[in-house]
Amino acid sequence: MAAEIHSRPQTSRPVLLNKIEGHSDAVNAAVLIPKEDGVITVSEDRPQTSRPVLLNKIEGHSDAVNAAVLIPKEDGVITVSEDRTIRVWLKRDSGQYWPSIYHTVSSPCSCMSYHHDSRRIFIGQDNGAIVEFLISEDFNKMNHVKTYPAHQNRVSDMVFSLESEWVVSTGQDKSVSWMCTQSGCMLGRHYFTSWASCLQYDQETQHAFVGDYSGASDHSVIMWDIGGRKGRTLLLQGHQQLLSCSADGGITVWNMDTQREEHHCRKCGQAVCAKCSTKRSTFPLMGFEFQVRVCDSCFDSIKEEDRTALATFHEGKHNIAHMDIDPSRGLMIWDMTQVVGCSLATGFTPR
Repeated sequence: MAAEIHSRPQTSRPVLLNKIEGHSDAVNAAVLIPKEDGVITVSEDRPQTSRPVLLNKIEGHSDAVNAAVLIPKEDGVITVSEDRTIRVWLKRDSGQYWPSIYHTVSSPCSCMSYHHDSRRIFIGQDNGAIVEFLISEDFNKMNHVKTYPAHQNRVSDMVFSLESEWVVSTGQDKSVSWMCTQSGCMLGRHYFTSWASCLQYDQETQHAFVGDYSGASDHSVIMWDIGGRKGRTLLLQGHQQLLSCSADGGITVWNMDTQREEHHCRKCGQAVCAKCSTKRSTFPLMGFEFQVRVCDSCFDSIKEEDRTALATFHEGKHNIAHMDIDPSRGLMIWDMTQVVGCSLATGFTPR
């Protein structure tokens, strides 16, 4: 028996020409651009935010570095440490930073405030005193000016105001004080129920922003009007304008514009009970980058795109003890010495 065998026609198969990679999540659509060697793609991934890039790492202190500031218009850094030294580091032709000033004081240095135009530097100490120095124009020498008996315990933070000729400081003696830099006299003092951990001062309004270390993580910043001695607590859950760093390794920019109260819906502002506010949501449009209390009706009204973060978060691998930023050069410096061993890391954020 014989059979006729017919071969099946060969079908053409797709041939791989190129493979485009780069998205971090699923690509949902792609179209060829007619008459062009191009492709347009859309994906589930969100745009990647720019991250700080390590430029230099300065080492040399024998104990924790508690503060570091960039010297404006100079390739230099000023640091203070628990090892009782104040050091001015200048960048050499080799690209390395070397100390042009190495000065030892009587007590560990806890914080610093530097005013570049006048080259005056104020050092807070563990014994409660604040020491003022004047740095030479070539940053190779500094001379003692005055010592201020500001606190009875460790100085936690301070700010120098040239316009007021005040040095405002907080301490572990549970007080905020302001002293005259011309006379060296105490102008005023206010006591808290717990020691103040950080401070910012606004010259125009004479408001002092004081972080209160109450032993509980209430995430609050207390704003004090030094002239009227009145204070109010703001619950901050948003971003932009107030820059902060923390022992959790995070750098955050807080939004100070929105008025907020606890036990209210953060979206509509109405007072709500627990049964009517069982859900939590982010709402970055109003500054709430973390999940906060909202009423059930507002939760249903918030669209998914309204929950997209407007702020950027950069997680550090270690505790961040201090931070300084120079927006004109896009430079940022941060201190991780409590973990990595008495060193200083610097980086930049593209503008």
